[in-house]
Amino acid sequence: MAQMAPSVGVDVSKDRLDIAFYPGEERFSVSNDAAGWRELSRRLRPLGVRAIGIEASGGYEHGVIGALLDAGLPVRSVNPWNLRQFAKAAGMLAKNDRLDARAIALFVATLPCRAIARDPARDHLAELVNARRQLVDVKQQCDHQLEHLRDAALRRMQQRHIRQIDADVVCLDRRIAAAIAAVPAFASRDKRLRSMPGVGPVLAATLLALLPELGSIGNRQIGALVGVVPYDFDSGRMKGLRCIFGGRARVRRVLYMAAQAAALWNPVMKAFKQRLLAAGKKPKVAIVAVMRKLLTTLNAMLRDDHDWNPQTA
Repeated sequence: MAQMAPSVGVDVSKDRLDIAFYPGEERFSVSNDAAGWRELSRRLRPLGVRAIGIEASGGYEHGVIGALLDAGLPVRSVNPWNLRQFAKAAGMLAKNDRLDARAIALFVATLPCRAIARDPARDHLAELVNARRQLVDVKQQCDHQLEHLRDAALRRMQQRHIRQIDADVVCLDRRIAAAIAAVPAFASRDKRLRSMPGVGPVLAATLLALLPELGSIGNRQIGALVGVVPYDFDSGRMKGLRCIFGGRARVRRVLYMAAQAAALWNPVMKAFKQRLLAAGKKPKVAIVAVMRKLLTTLNAMLRDDHDWNPQTA
């Protein structure tokens, strides 16, 4: 009988990588640095592994993912929340690095996971977009703190800090625009996305960097990826409240602000929202519906290679 190719789970921490196999009980660990990545690639390459699962770990996973992809190994992305629920369902209630590696190996052996593909240009754009978002968050915190400061010197210091953040955001906006313009495929998609009223440079860059699937999958799939698809919560005669859940929060957050603008300035989206409100839908339900319509329209525009057309939207 042919032996099943093993699946591998890699649990990432700042200093160490814990590795487990399924099927089998083999486990080992290596350091989370260039030497450890080389050793891991050397040990996995001759095994013909089926999949190598790695969950997001605050950025500490980027180095090992790059090394494994350079070695031609199949790396899979594992959603941390899904992994934790899977482990509980499998009876793995305890949690430590060695058990997490085993759970990841079992997870990728059992369920389909998204393959990780390397795209240096997109990775660079994503780094810039994430840095901009973090600066905007810091500025918001500083604005809130400034409201409660009474000491004049402290207020001047905080205002100076806010002005510096504003300057850094402007600098990042220029770098993001340059990164998009440097890649013809990005520039073309950016122009097409921004042809829709309500879609500005921030949303376009966020979609290019953090939602590469846009334009290549169906509308319901893209809605689920971002987390704007309402899910049923029914059982027997009970009809529960439909709620959105999961998805890519960083994309959804920017999409929410764009939907607010589109509901004011895009005639199609404005009329759509007004119809929902007139039908008795709550304002938050209406704006989520606008978010979904905005996203699925952009998905169709990229899929069909056409700019915004209010007649067909």
